[in-house]
Amino acid sequence: MKLTIGKYASVGLAALLVACSGGEDTAAMSEDNSAANQESATETNDAAAEPGSNGTLRIYSARHYDSDKFMYEAFEEKTGIRVLYREAGANQLLETMKAEGENSPADLIIASDAGALWRFEDAGLTQTLPDGEFEGVLQERLIEPAGQWVGLARRIRGVAYDPERINPDQVDQWQDLADPSLEGEICVRSSTNIYNLSLMAEMVETWGPEKAQEWADGVVANMARSPQGGDTNQIEGVAAGLCSVAITNHYYWVRMLESSASSDREAAEATEIIFPTFGEGEGIHVNITGVALAKNAKNRDAAIEFIEFLLTPQGQRLLVDETKEIPVIEGVSWPDGLDAIPDFEDSETPLDTFGERQAEAQRIYDEAGWN
Repeated sequence: MKLTIGKYASVGLAALLVACSGGEDTAAMSEDNSAANQESATETNDAAAEPGSNGTLRIYSARHYDSDKFMYEAFEEKTGIRVLYREAGANQLLETMKAEGENSPADLIIASDAGALWRFEDAGLTQTLPDGEFEGVLQERLIEPAGQWVGLARRIRGVAYDPERINPDQVDQWQDLADPSLEGEICVRSSTNIYNLSLMAEMVETWGPEKAQEWADGVVANMARSPQGGDTNQIEGVAAGLCSVAITNHYYWVRMLESSASSDREAAEATEIIFPTFGEGEGIHVNITGVALAKNAKNRDAAIEFIEFLLTPQGQRLLVDETKEIPVIEGVSWPDGLDAIPDFEDSETPLDTFGERQAEAQRIYDEAGWN
């Protein structure tokens, strides 16, 4: 399947330029790989098919993995429905869809964070999925209460640490990262990063804003350097001795551990990963990659069929094997490398609160001076 800038790539160009010039950490939605960091919009070449053509499904995806091409091809082979896709940062796709309005060709939106999906919902760019369609397949927490999106894979925000300098009981609760004993020891990325915003949103929901503010203040005081780079850079910082604690999503660490590059493997092997809880007996921060049905979807039936496909064992494997995310349905073998992560139990915080608390989360970070 040849990738090119398709004939819809010019739609909403001005909005794309605005999004690219904004202050958001572009790596936040882009999985820290080189193609994603370019934040370019790509779409399969389709000179003949028009939006809504019979048998054509159009996906706007904030994921940037070569393996997704195989996922689309498998669906095409299984159903005979042609898949066209645009890849860009979630904020770029959001602004593009706003500019396109009712003429948007998007049928589905895929984004890597519940907080990112909420932004599309909040902008009125999604519609309700069929009632009862996924209740028997997914845990209740993975279905947005109003049916605006569902989770496809799980991702855990945790801590990579240097076991020669840090004991695991020093970082087994999120509160620990604000302890003065960790002064000068923490590496972390920007506060505008969607993963950090969703983490803080859950803290606000679980602890209340005052305690969440205290945590942010404490972490800023404990930073080894100003926030910079992506999650991989934080792990590298620990391995290089710049810090002893890094806040990171689990799959970055696992991918480094499984990497063909010896430098990546050595960095991961120099660290351990732990999933802090929000307190004694509390769960951990489990987020999602998820999918929403676009408000002006022209091929709604094909869109639903694609979601159903991703929630089969075949679809789940294609979705998570390269990314090292965690499947959301039972009976699916986990990707190589995930046996290295600790056992975990999800928190019970509703995923939609990651979006609803997003503005408050950013305010807390700003007041703490978390750049």
